[in-house]
Amino acid sequence: MKGNKAQNSFLKGVLIFTLLISFTILIAGGFWIFKTKAPTPLEVVDGQGNVLTTQERITGGQAVFQKYGLMDYATVLGHGSYLGPDYTAQSLKIVTDAMHDVNAQASYGKPYAELSEEQRTVIFEQVKQEMKQNRYEKGTKTLVLTDGQAEGLKRVRAFYDKVFTEGDGLGIRPNLIRDDSMPENNRAYVAPGDMREQIADFFFWTAWLSGTQRPGDTITYTNNWPYFEDAGNTMSYSAMLWSGVSMTLLILILGLILYVYNRYKLHMHEAYEPGKFPVLDLHKMPVTISQVKAGKFFLIVILLFLVQAVIGGLLAHYYTEPNSFFGLDWVVDLIPFNIAKSYHLQLAILWIATAWLGMGIYVAPLVGGKEPKRQGLLVDILFWALVFLTVGSTVGQWLGVKGYLGNLWFWLGHQGWEYLELGRFWQVLLVIGMAIWLYIVFRAIRSALRKETDRGGLTHLLFYSAIAVPFFYIFAFFFSPSTSFTYADYWRWWIIHLWVEGIFEVFAVVVIGFLMVRMKLVTKDSTVRSLLFQLILLLGSGVIGIGHHYYYNGSAEIWIALGAVFSALEVIPLTLLILEAYDQYKVMRDGGHDFPYASSFRFLISTAIWNLVGAGVLGYLINLPAVSYFEHGSTLTTAHAHGSMMGVYGMFAIAVLLYTLRNIVKPEAWNDKLLRLSCWGLNIGLVGMIVVTLLPVGFMQLKQSFDFGFWSARDYSFYQDGTVNLLLWLRMIPDTVFIVLGIFPLVYVAIRSMFHLRKPNVKEEEVFE
Repeated sequence: MKGNKAQNSFLKGVLIFTLLISFTILIAGGFWIFKTKAPTPLEVVDGQGNVLTTQERITGGQAVFQKYGLMDYATVLGHGSYLGPDYTAQSLKIVTDAMHDVNAQASYGKPYAELSEEQRTVIFEQVKQEMKQNRYEKGTKTLVLTDGQAEGLKRVRAFYDKVFTEGDGLGIRPNLIRDDSMPENNRAYVAPGDMREQIADFFFWTAWLSGTQRPGDTITYTNNWPYFEDAGNTMSYSAMLWSGVSMTLLILILGLILYVYNRYKLHMHEAYEPGKFPVLDLHKMPVTISQVKAGKFFLIVILLFLVQAVIGGLLAHYYTEPNSFFGLDWVVDLIPFNIAKSYHLQLAILWIATAWLGMGIYVAPLVGGKEPKRQGLLVDILFWALVFLTVGSTVGQWLGVKGYLGNLWFWLGHQGWEYLELGRFWQVLLVIGMAIWLYIVFRAIRSALRKETDRGGLTHLLFYSAIAVPFFYIFAFFFSPSTSFTYADYWRWWIIHLWVEGIFEVFAVVVIGFLMVRMKLVTKDSTVRSLLFQLILLLGSGVIGIGHHYYYNGSAEIWIALGAVFSALEVIPLTLLILEAYDQYKVMRDGGHDFPYASSFRFLISTAIWNLVGAGVLGYLINLPAVSYFEHGSTLTTAHAHGSMMGVYGMFAIAVLLYTLRNIVKPEAWNDKLLRLSCWGLNIGLVGMIVVTLLPVGFMQLKQSFDFGFWSARDYSFYQDGTVNLLLWLRMIPDTVFIVLGIFPLVYVAIRSMFHLRKPNVKEEEVFE
């Protein structure tokens, strides 16, 4: 016993040290990003000193890009959605072509296309050198353009004026960007004047910083991304070096971790002897008012899941027919790609988070051993606040992107960042809702916290992880449309990577550990020790591992090293979860036919497998800097996103949902056969999406980028290729399996459960075991 306590104390110290070091590096790296980000010049002038554009107009163009939700249609600096082009790569090509023509005309008196092979070679090399020279004057904060670059800006403006006036035929509807959708003066974040010209100036600025070398360096502000030899952009040495180093360190540290894991038996130990599985009688399970009221959260979860998946099918169809849905053009007018993508992402976050919040509401009285007064009322308030948030933000995003909200677009409409589409008002409401949830959990577990003398014990770990849920979302308020794109992206990934992918997983892992102890399946000491070890690995690799998102968005080169190494190490805790999956399978097997949580455990096992395959294997593939350089912003990323978001967080959410429902629904009304079908349907459908479409299309896109430059891989003509187009159409099969065999049974079970909820058998303030 003393040895266990000493081991736990040591692990607590390691965890605290890991957190301090990790966040120190992350925050210091953020300060470095702030100091070294590409400048936004006060004025951009030509060789004669004529002002071509200004900082106000470039920043205003970024706001226009966000206002119309274009990050959910296309990408800038590789970040966003993939139906449309990468505007950075596309603009870089337009500018480079213009420079070729201007230099050819100046040297030979004719366009570049009419030159001989020898003459083209001369101009080709000349333009690369001209492109790389940094003409930003730090003292006056002025950017001086060559004649070729000035012509490039002119062509970029003409190109995007046509796109956003006439439409691009690929998802951008005619007259999407209209000046009359904003006041003439005092615009929110948008500069006065033509908004189409402003967004073009913003795209040109991203092309400039991706093609121009950092002062005193030999690589561009984006570490030579996007790949485009015409502009002199080729993979940097650091991308190759750190890809190799990360693979080497992964093998070394994986071996070390596996040794420690097995040497000190850092897994949860069974609390029952062979043949003496604990009896779990659901009829005697205590049920409180707030726990029963939590049931309606899960009905909403499943309905949102269904809507989100159907919209996902619509998005997949748009890749084959961007202007129609089987001849129903009004569907595209009503829900264009960017709005559909916004809904698809936000609903995913909402239903997964709501499932975990509902589980927290259920678990809290079990931890505290009693139901606080008026706990049910607080649960009702939280429920209706979440309903209001979901409906209001959904309507607001549609109105904002359609241009109906004027200056309120940022507060009530579409904020413009992928995964953070919620307008600022809805974000505030979300934080308030999470604060209410934290209060609900705290008042229920307060007595248990007082009884537990160990500040690193199981109950305290649960409370700390619950605090982190609302706390880490606060970083979503650290940037606005006027913040530099690169620096805003730094904070944005704090929410996506740390909050969605990290903090919620920490909370869920701790809750599952608590539930396993409560069911007398594992010992408490071994669970605390196992959780501390898991948290060290998850947070030690995951916090700095956020750096793989910063390789090519304009951040400093150091992030290639940090991101490559720690992203690779993220695979280790995911690998160990496979061992946990076997333990969960063993529990389910030992429980036999009478084990009531078989459905939940099936989804837990699915979670562990997808943790390895979706988050680990597919994530490791695209996070290598040498691979990411060519595929960043392509369909391989989508394969990883589906495997990790749905495979890990979605399956986990369903697991905790089913565990909770199993305890608050009358045992005789439970249908385990339908849930077994659902588990197989969701897994087969998800595997089909990835194997049939996303992976093969992703590898073909990777080759297209390698052969012709990244702009080509993101040109819509790639999706029209015969083989690619066929694979995109074939995705209908796994999508149908996923929805019909996977989600429909869940919908039926959730609706039926609402009519067979158990009656509370514990009164307020009544103590129970």
